[in-house]
Amino acid sequence: MIYLCQREGGVTVSRTRNEKRHLVTLMNSHSPVSEAYRALRTHIEYSVVDNPAQIIMITSAGREEGKSTVAGNLAVVYAQNERRVLLIDAVLRKPAVHRMFQVSSPAGLSSLLSHQIDLEDAVQETGIPHLYVMTSGPIPPNPAELLGSEKMKELLEQLRTQFDIILIDTPPLLAVTDAQLLASQSDGVLLVMHAGKVRKEIAVKAKENLQRVNARLLGVVLNKVKRKTSEKYYYYYGN
Repeated sequence: MIYLCQREGGVTVSRTRNEKRHLVTLMNSHSPVSEAYRALRTHIEYSVVDNPAQIIMITSAGREEGKSTVAGNLAVVYAQNERRVLLIDAVLRKPAVHRMFQVSSPAGLSSLLSHQIDLEDAVQETGIPHLYVMTSGPIPPNPAELLGSEKMKELLEQLRTQFDIILIDTPPLLAVTDAQLLASQSDGVLLVMHAGKVRKEIAVKAKENLQRVNARLLGVVLNKVKRKTSEKYYYYYGN
């Protein structure tokens, strides 16, 4: 399992009045937090060397734990490593990726799964070399049904042939069933937890939900860890 602890505020997004978000790995690629994301990328790759994870789902136990920010920054560092990366916003109820990368979201994953657009119309460039996004699209009346559909499975298999890394941002595990549906279709899962906020029993329940669908837990990202200002970050990993 991989653990990554980051200095409090390190991955917290800053917002302007129009809610645009800034990615630390893009805005300050030499910062300690950016280095922490690169370390996370490296440990993911080395931990699954015998069975590489091409489709990685990023989720959390509850709300507001920073999973979308982790997904966005991880996508950037993979792209900076010259990997062809697609970040899919599968948070169909309260999406964030379109704001994070400042792209429009008139059509996206929900439109594609409901046969309203073709794949080439759902994938957008971000302006960052090698990095593409698929926004959530319009909020549908049946998110779980769409994400658990045969069409979604076929889509992921098709995307495997077009991208080196596919990251999927999903709703929290304990809020709705969406994340569990996608966990079973992914090669691995990163579980983001707000240090000091998430309770032990909630964390255990989130892990059990993943085990219930035989998901492969790649690691846990501890977000917003309170550290002394003189300390940067630390990480460790193990089986």
